Amino acid sequence: MSRALIKHVRVSPTKARLIAQEVQGMNAELAIASLEFMANKAAGIISKAIASAVANGDFEPQEVEITSCRVDRASYIKRWTPRARGTATRILKPTSHILIEVAPAKKEKAAPKKAAPKAKKADEATKSDEKDA
Repeated sequence: MSRALIKHVRVSPTKARLIAQEVQGMNAELAIASLEFMANKAAGIISKAIASAVANGDFEPQEVEITSCRVDRASYIKRWTPRARGTATRILKPTSHILIEVAPAKKEKAAPKKAAPKAKKADEATKSDEKDA
């Protein structure tokens, strides 16, 4: 498992979480391809973080899946804007920490399917109903 952490990204955590939820559990190659066409600032940043996490583990994007994509709130950048009568109002610009974890994809084998056990009680109940009728 490898990971990438990008700190103090100038994007709102709530907006970045919407994108992060979309790619969680996806194949890394598919996630990067889908993020490329999203018209969102956070999509480009998360795409670069996924590519970094894949490179940190010396994997190929087709070999891994995203196990965790987390966006945490970081500090605010504080700015001031002038207001009436010589006062000022504070503007808070949010930043985020983005954590991406990738792991090799699990290859699923087709297991033989077992027949479901029959419910005896339901069969007995229908037989008794038939006798009563």
